[in-house]
Amino acid sequence: MPLPTAPSKRADRLTAKDFEAPARAKPRAARKAPTEVIAEPVSAVAVKRSTERESKRSTQSAALTHSPVMAPTAANVPTPSSKPLPVAAHVAAAVTTTAPVTKRSKRAKTSGPKKLFVLDTNVLLHDPMCLFRFEEHDIYLPMIVLEELDGHKKGMTEVARNARQTSRTLDTLAGAPGADITAGFLLDSTGHKDANGKLMFQTQPLNYTLPTSLPQGKADNQILGVVEALRQHYAPREVVLVSKDINMRVKARALGLATDDYQNDKTLEDGDLLYSGSLALPSDFWATHGQSVESWQQGPHTFYKVDGPSVPSMLINQFVYFESPGEPSLYARVTEIRGTTAVLKTLKDFNHLKNAVWGVTTRNREQNFAMNLLTDPEVDFVTLTGTAGTGKTLMALAAGLTQVLDDRRYTEIIVTRATVSVGEDIGFLPGTEEEKMGPWMGALDDNLEVLGKTDTNAGEWGRAATNELIRSRVKIKSMNFMRGRTFLNKYVIIDEAQNLTPKQMKTLITRAGPGTKIICMGNLAQIDTPYLTEGSSGLTFAVDKFKGWPHGGHITLARGERSRLADFASEVL
Repeated sequence: MPLPTAPSKRADRLTAKDFEAPARAKPRAARKAPTEVIAEPVSAVAVKRSTERESKRSTQSAALTHSPVMAPTAANVPTPSSKPLPVAAHVAAAVTTTAPVTKRSKRAKTSGPKKLFVLDTNVLLHDPMCLFRFEEHDIYLPMIVLEELDGHKKGMTEVARNARQTSRTLDTLAGAPGADITAGFLLDSTGHKDANGKLMFQTQPLNYTLPTSLPQGKADNQILGVVEALRQHYAPREVVLVSKDINMRVKARALGLATDDYQNDKTLEDGDLLYSGSLALPSDFWATHGQSVESWQQGPHTFYKVDGPSVPSMLINQFVYFESPGEPSLYARVTEIRGTTAVLKTLKDFNHLKNAVWGVTTRNREQNFAMNLLTDPEVDFVTLTGTAGTGKTLMALAAGLTQVLDDRRYTEIIVTRATVSVGEDIGFLPGTEEEKMGPWMGALDDNLEVLGKTDTNAGEWGRAATNELIRSRVKIKSMNFMRGRTFLNKYVIIDEAQNLTPKQMKTLITRAGPGTKIICMGNLAQIDTPYLTEGSSGLTFAVDKFKGWPHGGHITLARGERSRLADFASEVL
């Protein structure tokens, strides 16, 4: 096999173009004649890397390898032929394989045509960071949107704060180096690398015609006119109106304009897709996973190490159960996942009276799962969802009182909730903070009354002393004054969490200090806030973001235990 010819210059005298030559090697030539491909990369790369190593070798070893071809050049320059052929072949293969891959990766990044999204004012007021949520697409702001934004910036409300934040963001984009308002602002100029599009403003009047039935002076109709003008100007490029206003979207569709809701704030499209926290094992679980099961005992718990096809669908702290007629049942929690191997830990049975928590025993499978989470000191964050009467508040309070008064794990219980009325508001309330929160805490009082009567042998004086002790360890706080606080070794219960926004939920959870446990409870079917849905609720947001975290857990309580009347009413009404 003939070897490649030696280079005409020494490696230290080659130009920069010569060193870049291997990257421009043609892959087709490599397939047709592999011996020719070696000459290009080795002449630049292998010579430079092997100059210091091969110059010390004797010419005799090179002559033993290929003496007829290398004899003329061995006395002058350390050539590619001074290295064994397999090494040179590897260098050539590395160069010829990397060049086509980089070209393919560049082609994969290219996508379809960019869309132009026209934002309504309510989108900016809803999410000030929405300008950076549209990836590679461009954004257009009509002049009337800026006018409406200016009208909402006064005041101390959340809407006014978002309006001011949006104005500051626009000012930052305008002040970036090289910003040109006529060409559009680059959205990644302020550090948001995920936004690769441009922000364009209406800098000149646009000609459009709307039906005479639409009043021309209304802001929504002016935005619709801008969208129509942009659709004609940028055809065939797709122009989409993004608005949180349902009536606005209906009118846009009636005019034949493309429109869509702002979806970035929605954690889930369908509430049925929410993580339930438990997983039913298939009936053939032991047949498919029983061949390589390892088990061991550690304290009162039994651990199982299983390997099989069901493991990839499991999450950390997810409950799994196996129920089959004629076979022993299994109720366990996933404590560790490594590839296709999972470690299952059996649960403590709180259905039995000997394991009662402050006199309360669980009545169904999901309640037992929830009580295992509430009493586990390694779990710092617990979310409970379920319909009315499933025992969320009662179990959370019972577990809290046991760990505060008996185990001394936490110093006190802090209870708060979103103060959203079901009907008309009754106005301002007199008194201190706890007295003002009193009407909102009727559910807490009802459950404390039940828990205070669990000890029937204490007598009237004993029950009165117990109630006084419970009241001294349960603090009722308002969410309006939570910002800036830090809870140390506290057991925090957030009731009616379905009425919280994701931002409010983040504000409350980040109050947790060392040794604090937070329990969020709510019923996603009873959202009273007019601007929240099951997909955009803060409770849904927390459940989705914390699933799989080793120190967090979630359970959806399925069966109501309040009364047969309440269960039937929740089903048929």
